[in-house]
Amino acid sequence: MITFNNIQINFGSFHAIKNLNLHIKEGEFFTFLGPSGCGKTTILRSLVGFIEPSGGQILLNNSDITHVPIEKRGISMVFQSYALFPTMNVYENIAFGMRVNKASKAIVDREVRDIAQKVDLKEDQLYKKVSELSGGQQQRVAIARALVLKPSILALDEPLSNLDAKLRNQLRNELKKLQKKFGITTIYVTHDQEEALTLSDRIAVFNNGIVEQVGTPQEIYNQSKTEFVCNFIGDINKIEPLIIENSRLKDFLDPQKKAYIRNEKVSLLPLTGSDVVQMKGTIIDQEFYGLYSKYLIEVEGGGVLKTIEKESGLTLNKVGEVIDININISDILQY
Repeated sequence: MITFNNIQINFGSFHAIKNLNLHIKEGEFFTFLGPSGCGKTTILRSLVGFIEPSGGQILLNNSDITHVPIEKRGISMVFQSYALFPTMNVYENIAFGMRVNKASKAIVDREVRDIAQKVDLKEDQLYKKVSELSGGQQQRVAIARALVLKPSILALDEPLSNLDAKLRNQLRNELKKLQKKFGITTIYVTHDQEEALTLSDRIAVFNNGIVEQVGTPQEIYNQSKTEFVCNFIGDINKIEPLIIENSRLKDFLDPQKKAYIRNEKVSLLPLTGSDVVQMKGTIIDQEFYGLYSKYLIEVEGGGVLKTIEKESGLTLNKVGEVIDININISDILQY
C-alpha cells in the first residue's frame, strides 16, 4: 500500500534519512522504532506531507504522492501533544476537519456522534472543554478527530509518551483494539521498545537515518540482524571472552565475533539437548519483582551474566548461592 523508494531527506548538510526503501501493507499496524534523532518522525512527516524528500518517491497504492499536498493524501495524523484546540469543546474538535471540508451540518453531526461512540466517548463528554478531560480521553478525541475524516492511513507520532505508565499500558491495548476494529493502515512512531513489540504487526528499527531491520516483533527480538538492534531491543548479555574461553561455548562460537544472549534465555533450570552448555556460577545480586526475579551471576572462571527467572513462590535463589547456568547455543546471537 505504502512504498518508500530510495527516499533521502537532507537538512542542509545533515542527512536525516539516507536511502530508505520500505513497503507497508494495507491494514498493517507498522511501527517506526528507534532512539531520539534517528529519523523515524522525519520519515512519518514526509509521508503525511509536512516534509518534502530531497530524493526518491513515496507511493500510495502505486500512485506517486511525493509532491501531493497534505490535504489530498488521505492521511490523518495524531501528534504527540494531540494538538487539540483548547478553546473548543470535544464535539467542535472532532468536527473541525469536516467543517473545513465544508460538509453539511447534518453529515457533521451524524459522523461526529458515530465516531465518538466507536472510540467510547460518552454523549456528555462531547460538550466538555478538552482541558476537562483526562489524558486518555484527550487521546480518544485526537484519534476520533483523525478517523472522522475516513483516512486511508492513520499516522501516530508518540501519542502515549505524555501519559503515566499505568494509563499508557491501558491505552496501548485500546489503541490496538481500535485499529483492529477500523482495519485502518496505521503507522506508529515510538522510542519505546515494549510499546513497539506489543502493538505492531511489523517494526522498522531506525538508527542514524537508516533502517537496521524490518520484521515481526518476534523476528526483531529473537533474530536481531545487527548489533544495534540486538542492544536496542530488550535486555541482553554481552558474553565476555572469559566466559567463552572457560566453557564449552568456545566449541560452538566464532571467536572473531561478539556474542550476545537475552537475559531470560540464561536459565537456572535444567535444559536438554546436545547444544546445551552448562556452567557454574555464584549469585552476587538479586532483585525480586513478584512474578519474577532478576539475578546477577558471577561465572566460575570469570565474567558475569544476568538472568530473569519466573518465581514459583516455592523457592527463591539467594545471594551467595552456587548454581548451575544453562545456555542453549541456538539462543546466542553473534555479530
